[in-house]
Amino acid sequence: MKPIKVGLLGLGTVGTGVVRIVEGHQEDLQRQTGSAIEIAKILVQDKSKHRNISVDADKLTENVWDVIGDSEIDIVVEVMGGVEATKAHILTALGNGKHIITANKDLMAMHGAEILAKAAENNCDVFYEASVAGGIPIIRALVEGFSSDRITKIMGIVNGTTNYILTKMSQEGAAYADVLKEAQELGYAEADPTSDVEGLDAARKMTILSTLGFHANVALSDVEAKGISKVTKEDIQYGKKLGYEVKLLGIAENHDGHISVSVQPTMVKNSHPLASVNGVFNAVYVTGEAVGETMFYGAGAGELPTATSVVADLVAVVRNLKLGINGRTVQAPYKEKKLKTDEQIASKNFILLHVEDKAGVLAQITQIFAEHEVSLESVFQHPNKSNPKAEIIIITHDANQASMKNVLNQFESMDVIHAIKSVYRVEG
Repeated sequence: MKPIKVGLLGLGTVGTGVVRIVEGHQEDLQRQTGSAIEIAKILVQDKSKHRNISVDADKLTENVWDVIGDSEIDIVVEVMGGVEATKAHILTALGNGKHIITANKDLMAMHGAEILAKAAENNCDVFYEASVAGGIPIIRALVEGFSSDRITKIMGIVNGTTNYILTKMSQEGAAYADVLKEAQELGYAEADPTSDVEGLDAARKMTILSTLGFHANVALSDVEAKGISKVTKEDIQYGKKLGYEVKLLGIAENHDGHISVSVQPTMVKNSHPLASVNGVFNAVYVTGEAVGETMFYGAGAGELPTATSVVADLVAVVRNLKLGINGRTVQAPYKEKKLKTDEQIASKNFILLHVEDKAGVLAQITQIFAEHEVSLESVFQHPNKSNPKAEIIIITHDANQASMKNVLNQFESMDVIHAIKSVYRVEG
């Protein structure tokens, strides 16, 4: 039987993993799909570069057209990264009738709607499981496993770099800058870690998850992102004393058709499953109206975990080819996007204040909360010999974001409040 021919754009970490799995699992893949799968052409930047995998030199090319313009190639797998040039290549490949598999979160977060529309126009498949959480099959779960349910909330630890940093800060009492340097030395963080530590990487992934989960065209600009660079070891230690772990969470909520999506450091109750997700691991916590609470956990990056998701998508495309149903599973957003206002976004909050240590200050503070109809769950004062100011920790009940902004703005103008040291959302 004629093999299904695949073109690979990129032979870096993930591309190497794809080659290893496709070549090493041929018997399993043939039994699952009914066809042999052959990687026919691989786009690389430099054919002469030494690689830690043996590949037939005739399969390597430095010309992208040898992949996207080859009439014998049925499927193009994109694992080279980049956005604008990569988008152009993929749109061209779709125009040539080729099915697309990509691990490119930036591309799908920024241009997913355009790519899916082009795929539908040409009856082509576009799958992108590996773009969000490496080896965790969360996209397939959202599209297929929850197809009969309505998803109301998605919470995700979807960036391994920041989770590694926060875990080390929590377990060892280390400072942010020290752990970041260690993460860079270990290869967990880039030389320029901005995308990870400022929440931009997680925001792109939450854009993809919320679009799929809520069937609305959520844009990257709709995601309010805040990173971990301002998280201190003192914040983490205070949280631990009160039974919380600090995690960088992507949080997407859908209530009555109104959506909010954010990425922010969050105090997670230590009894919540996400609180125990440590190191470079990822997890996505999904709540549905019917199924209730579910969690997906695993390796969020790495050669073979990510390549596993890519090859799973490859199997799905080949099966569709056999059934003659390519392009029918492309699911474009079909619901109107209605974003929540600040008045509609509500959560508990953790607030650490440095205040004047004198009588009546706490009464003034609680009065402001009362004026803005924010009720308090608990108030703690911790002695700190290194700080001449009193340190007060307040945890609110659910309060809307507009009220909390008004409270904090009023605190800024109060002489008795020396500093609003920290503010975190609370979950669990």
